[in-house]
Amino acid sequence: MAKRDYYEVLGIDKNATASEIKKSYRKLAMKYHPDKNQDNKAAEEKFKEASEAYEVLSDNDKKQRYDQYGHAGMEGAFGGGGFSWDNFSHAGDFSDIFGNSGFGSIFESLFGGGFGGGRRGGRQRNRGEDLQIQLSLTLEDISKGIDKKIKINVKNACETCHGTGSTDGNVQTCSQCHGAGQVMQTTRSLFGHMQTAVTCPSCHGEGKIIKNRCPKCKGEGRTNVAKTIKVHIPAGVSEGQYIRLRGQGNIGKRGGEKGDILVLIHEKEHNIFERQDANLICQFPVSFSQVALGTEIMVPTLSGKIKMKIPAGTQSGKVFRLRSQGLPNVNSAYKGDLYVKVLVITPTKIKSAEKSLFKKLAEFDEEKKLQPNKDFLRKLKKIFG
Repeated sequence: MAKRDYYEVLGIDKNATASEIKKSYRKLAMKYHPDKNQDNKAAEEKFKEASEAYEVLSDNDKKQRYDQYGHAGMEGAFGGGGFSWDNFSHAGDFSDIFGNSGFGSIFESLFGGGFGGGRRGGRQRNRGEDLQIQLSLTLEDISKGIDKKIKINVKNACETCHGTGSTDGNVQTCSQCHGAGQVMQTTRSLFGHMQTAVTCPSCHGEGKIIKNRCPKCKGEGRTNVAKTIKVHIPAGVSEGQYIRLRGQGNIGKRGGEKGDILVLIHEKEHNIFERQDANLICQFPVSFSQVALGTEIMVPTLSGKIKMKIPAGTQSGKVFRLRSQGLPNVNSAYKGDLYVKVLVITPTKIKSAEKSLFKKLAEFDEEKKLQPNKDFLRKLKKIFG
């Protein structure tokens, strides 16, 4: 099932302020909160959907990416499995969002207090960030597919400390959390004593203690490097689609797994063709004499010019279809069509000899008593009543 638009989920428009976003989320979260809808899977899903929308739209960076690329821009933002409660980074907003309702502490009890920490039910290995780059392509590139080389800065394992983050390799398991990155904390609430998992204050959630941090990477175990990546763009891709390069993004801190690179496709505007899915549309100028007498023209395509016949008496605006002269569908042998719209061009500067000929033609026009067709008259009647 396709994801719903985040603005639609929260019932707001794209110009909503931060306070309006928060207000809308509070209303939905109060309505669908699991404590008020016990054993109601539908309410639980709506609650999670609203929280995901709030997570994105309340974050300026995520919101900007979403506004520009839609859900494709969020690929990798929440890891390979999509949004989970580990990605929710607004636990600190609960007192502001829910006031004295007591829901702040209920949130933490339900989901282990692990919002935004990337850990729930034990410490997960650090995963590097996904990176996004935009690749601009012409329709000619898209029509045949293309291989591109792109330079990008990524974080790789530090060569000085070999990714450990330590100058001497002395990395110890945190004695307070025993490597979990979390400790249990007992708090009092309206419902009595409750235990929640919080980030370990000794290792700051890392599970490890490094006494002698590497001066080059400051203990992260990774440094910035420039590298060139190769990406194959299949024929037929379109604006907003993306190519995922798995394991080529930033490496995680101190030996964590690598993230991905998302190559977002942008189509350059073409000076001749307009694209509609796999079909192409173009306008071709012709003269009075060409459409009156009929002719053959050489029509441009993405692979060269082809001959097209214009029958005598063709009207301006007539659209001709050239089969299989459009774009291919991704991973398919099917190709779209090219639609050519002929437009009769009225000359603005004519010589005296041409003027004489047009005057003679005008005499024939008077004899023919040219009238608008019935469809045109019906359309006028609808417009003016």
